Amino acid sequence: MKNRQQLPAKIRALAKILTIGLPLAVILAFLLFPFYWTFVTSIKPDSELYGAVVRYWPQNPTLASYQKLFTEFNFLRPMGNSLVVAFCTTIVSLIASTLAAYSFSRFNFAGRKPLMIMFLTNNMFPVVLLLIPLYSIMRRLGILYTPMALILSYTTFTIPFSIWLLNGYLKDLPLSLEEAAMIDGASRFQAFIFIVLPILMPCIIATGVYIFMTSWNEYTFAVMFTNPGNRTIPVALKNLIGQLGVQWDLITTGGIITIIPVCIMFFFAQKRLVGGLTAGAVKG
Repeated sequence: MKNRQQLPAKIRALAKILTIGLPLAVILAFLLFPFYWTFVTSIKPDSELYGAVVRYWPQNPTLASYQKLFTEFNFLRPMGNSLVVAFCTTIVSLIASTLAAYSFSRFNFAGRKPLMIMFLTNNMFPVVLLLIPLYSIMRRLGILYTPMALILSYTTFTIPFSIWLLNGYLKDLPLSLEEAAMIDGASRFQAFIFIVLPILMPCIIATGVYIFMTSWNEYTFAVMFTNPGNRTIPVALKNLIGQLGVQWDLITTGGIITIIPVCIMFFFAQKRLVGGLTAGAVKG
């Protein structure tokens, strides 16, 4: 009798593995294999990298490509440029979008809905359309080929999306919290700083991660508004592709180093990121 009861349980467990566990394992392997292959390529010596035999793990792993990337290629400069641009873009976009989202969610003024629709439709068009007008603007301002040109260019598409993301969360915050603070003598600015902002912090972190990643990985604006002195990481890695060949060891090494800051950011902000992205959703 016990054997008969245990048999269906084993069948259900096996069916669960085949229908859920196995497909998930295949999808996970499909997603992680490019990262694995990039890392393996970055530690292969030249004899195995350009050899006729394809090896899924090098026989003589080496870190020579990492040393070459920082010594001969001077990869620290584009990393510093990308870090400055991404950090400044995140700060500027978060300040502007947080204040704008608060205004849109708390005040009724003329043109409120058309402006929100305009922010949404801004993401419908390719960023290539902004290259020529932004190039002319940056040249007249005298900031072309400077980090400020990239920072201002990135805000043209990070701020509209951030306003929409933060506005949805602010609409779900009850007005009674601010009203109670203002009844106790706080101004609207104090209520925003000490009441709304701490509650909004998970969504602000999620929005900041999105802005940082977008600025860190952006290529189109970076190739137009930078010169060899202030190249960012995507443009610097693109220069490793020449007419006579591709330096796969340096490209893959640069790719591994590039994803490290993003992985660290996700590791520390994953809970707040999930909470922020799901905040403002319709609750049934």
